[in-house]
Amino acid sequence: MTKLMKTKIFLMIAGMMLVLFSCQKDTDDIDQPTLDDADLEAVADIIFEDVFSIADNAAIVIEGKGDETMAVDCPVITITKPEGALWPKTVTMDFGTGCTGFNDNVRKGKIIMVVTGPRLQLGSKRTITFENYYFNDIKVEGTKVFENKGYNTAQNLVISVTLTGGKVTLPDGRTIERTVAHEREWIAGLITPNIWDDECLVTGIANGKTRNNIEYTNTIMTALHWKRVCRFITEGIIKMERSGEELPVTLDYGDGECDAKAVVTRGTQSKEILLRHKMQ
Repeated sequence: MTKLMKTKIFLMIAGMMLVLFSCQKDTDDIDQPTLDDADLEAVADIIFEDVFSIADNAAIVIEGKGDETMAVDCPVITITKPEGALWPKTVTMDFGTGCTGFNDNVRKGKIIMVVTGPRLQLGSKRTITFENYYFNDIKVEGTKVFENKGYNTAQNLVISVTLTGGKVTLPDGRTIERTVAHEREWIAGLITPNIWDDECLVTGIANGKTRNNIEYTNTIMTALHWKRVCRFITEGIIKMERSGEELPVTLDYGDGECDAKAVVTRGTQSKEILLRHKMQ
């Protein structure tokens, strides 16, 4: 083999390696739009977890009560039921034109919940809809259903969670669509009088379209640890798959600390982000 041929072969191999390296770099790259999308997915999770927290607290408040209106600082809760029957009850949580609550979140509009029976009764359901409801200026839509599935082998209550027609509209007008099939395992605080010791493990999938109209599927790989007292999920991993992207992105909420840190990973690259609960 001549020296010239060796040189040509070397250059061809070097060129091929460069192309392969460039493709791998592009595939693994975690650019700012990827980080923003991961953050927005976390925002959507926060919004619907907040709905669960509000609805569950309202279910605790109404049990054993008849028709009444409870005026608290915010929201005003109105309870109605059929004449001569205890259930179902319709609970309207009216946040008016806006009020600031726990973790400085601003809510406005109405959350409407139909409850078929006591919170701890097997098979009881809570069906939630929204009327011009906003969370930190993000409009929330859809129908969310919580169903009591009874106790598992660990003697923890399991709640199935479905969301259909879910949509959040961001302040810039773009939307994130969402359908959810989750299960919540209640691991602490279920029957204690203090709601702030409540903890659940969340598993399942969600799918829909991103703010850029790209189809996605989010699969919970490690159960999400929800604590009512914390603003964000404290631990757990979600695999986020996007149409047209070869490698998925994972969002890791951390090690259980009540903080805003999460790690976004694609391929071999990882970056830490600080989660938001509102859009600036």
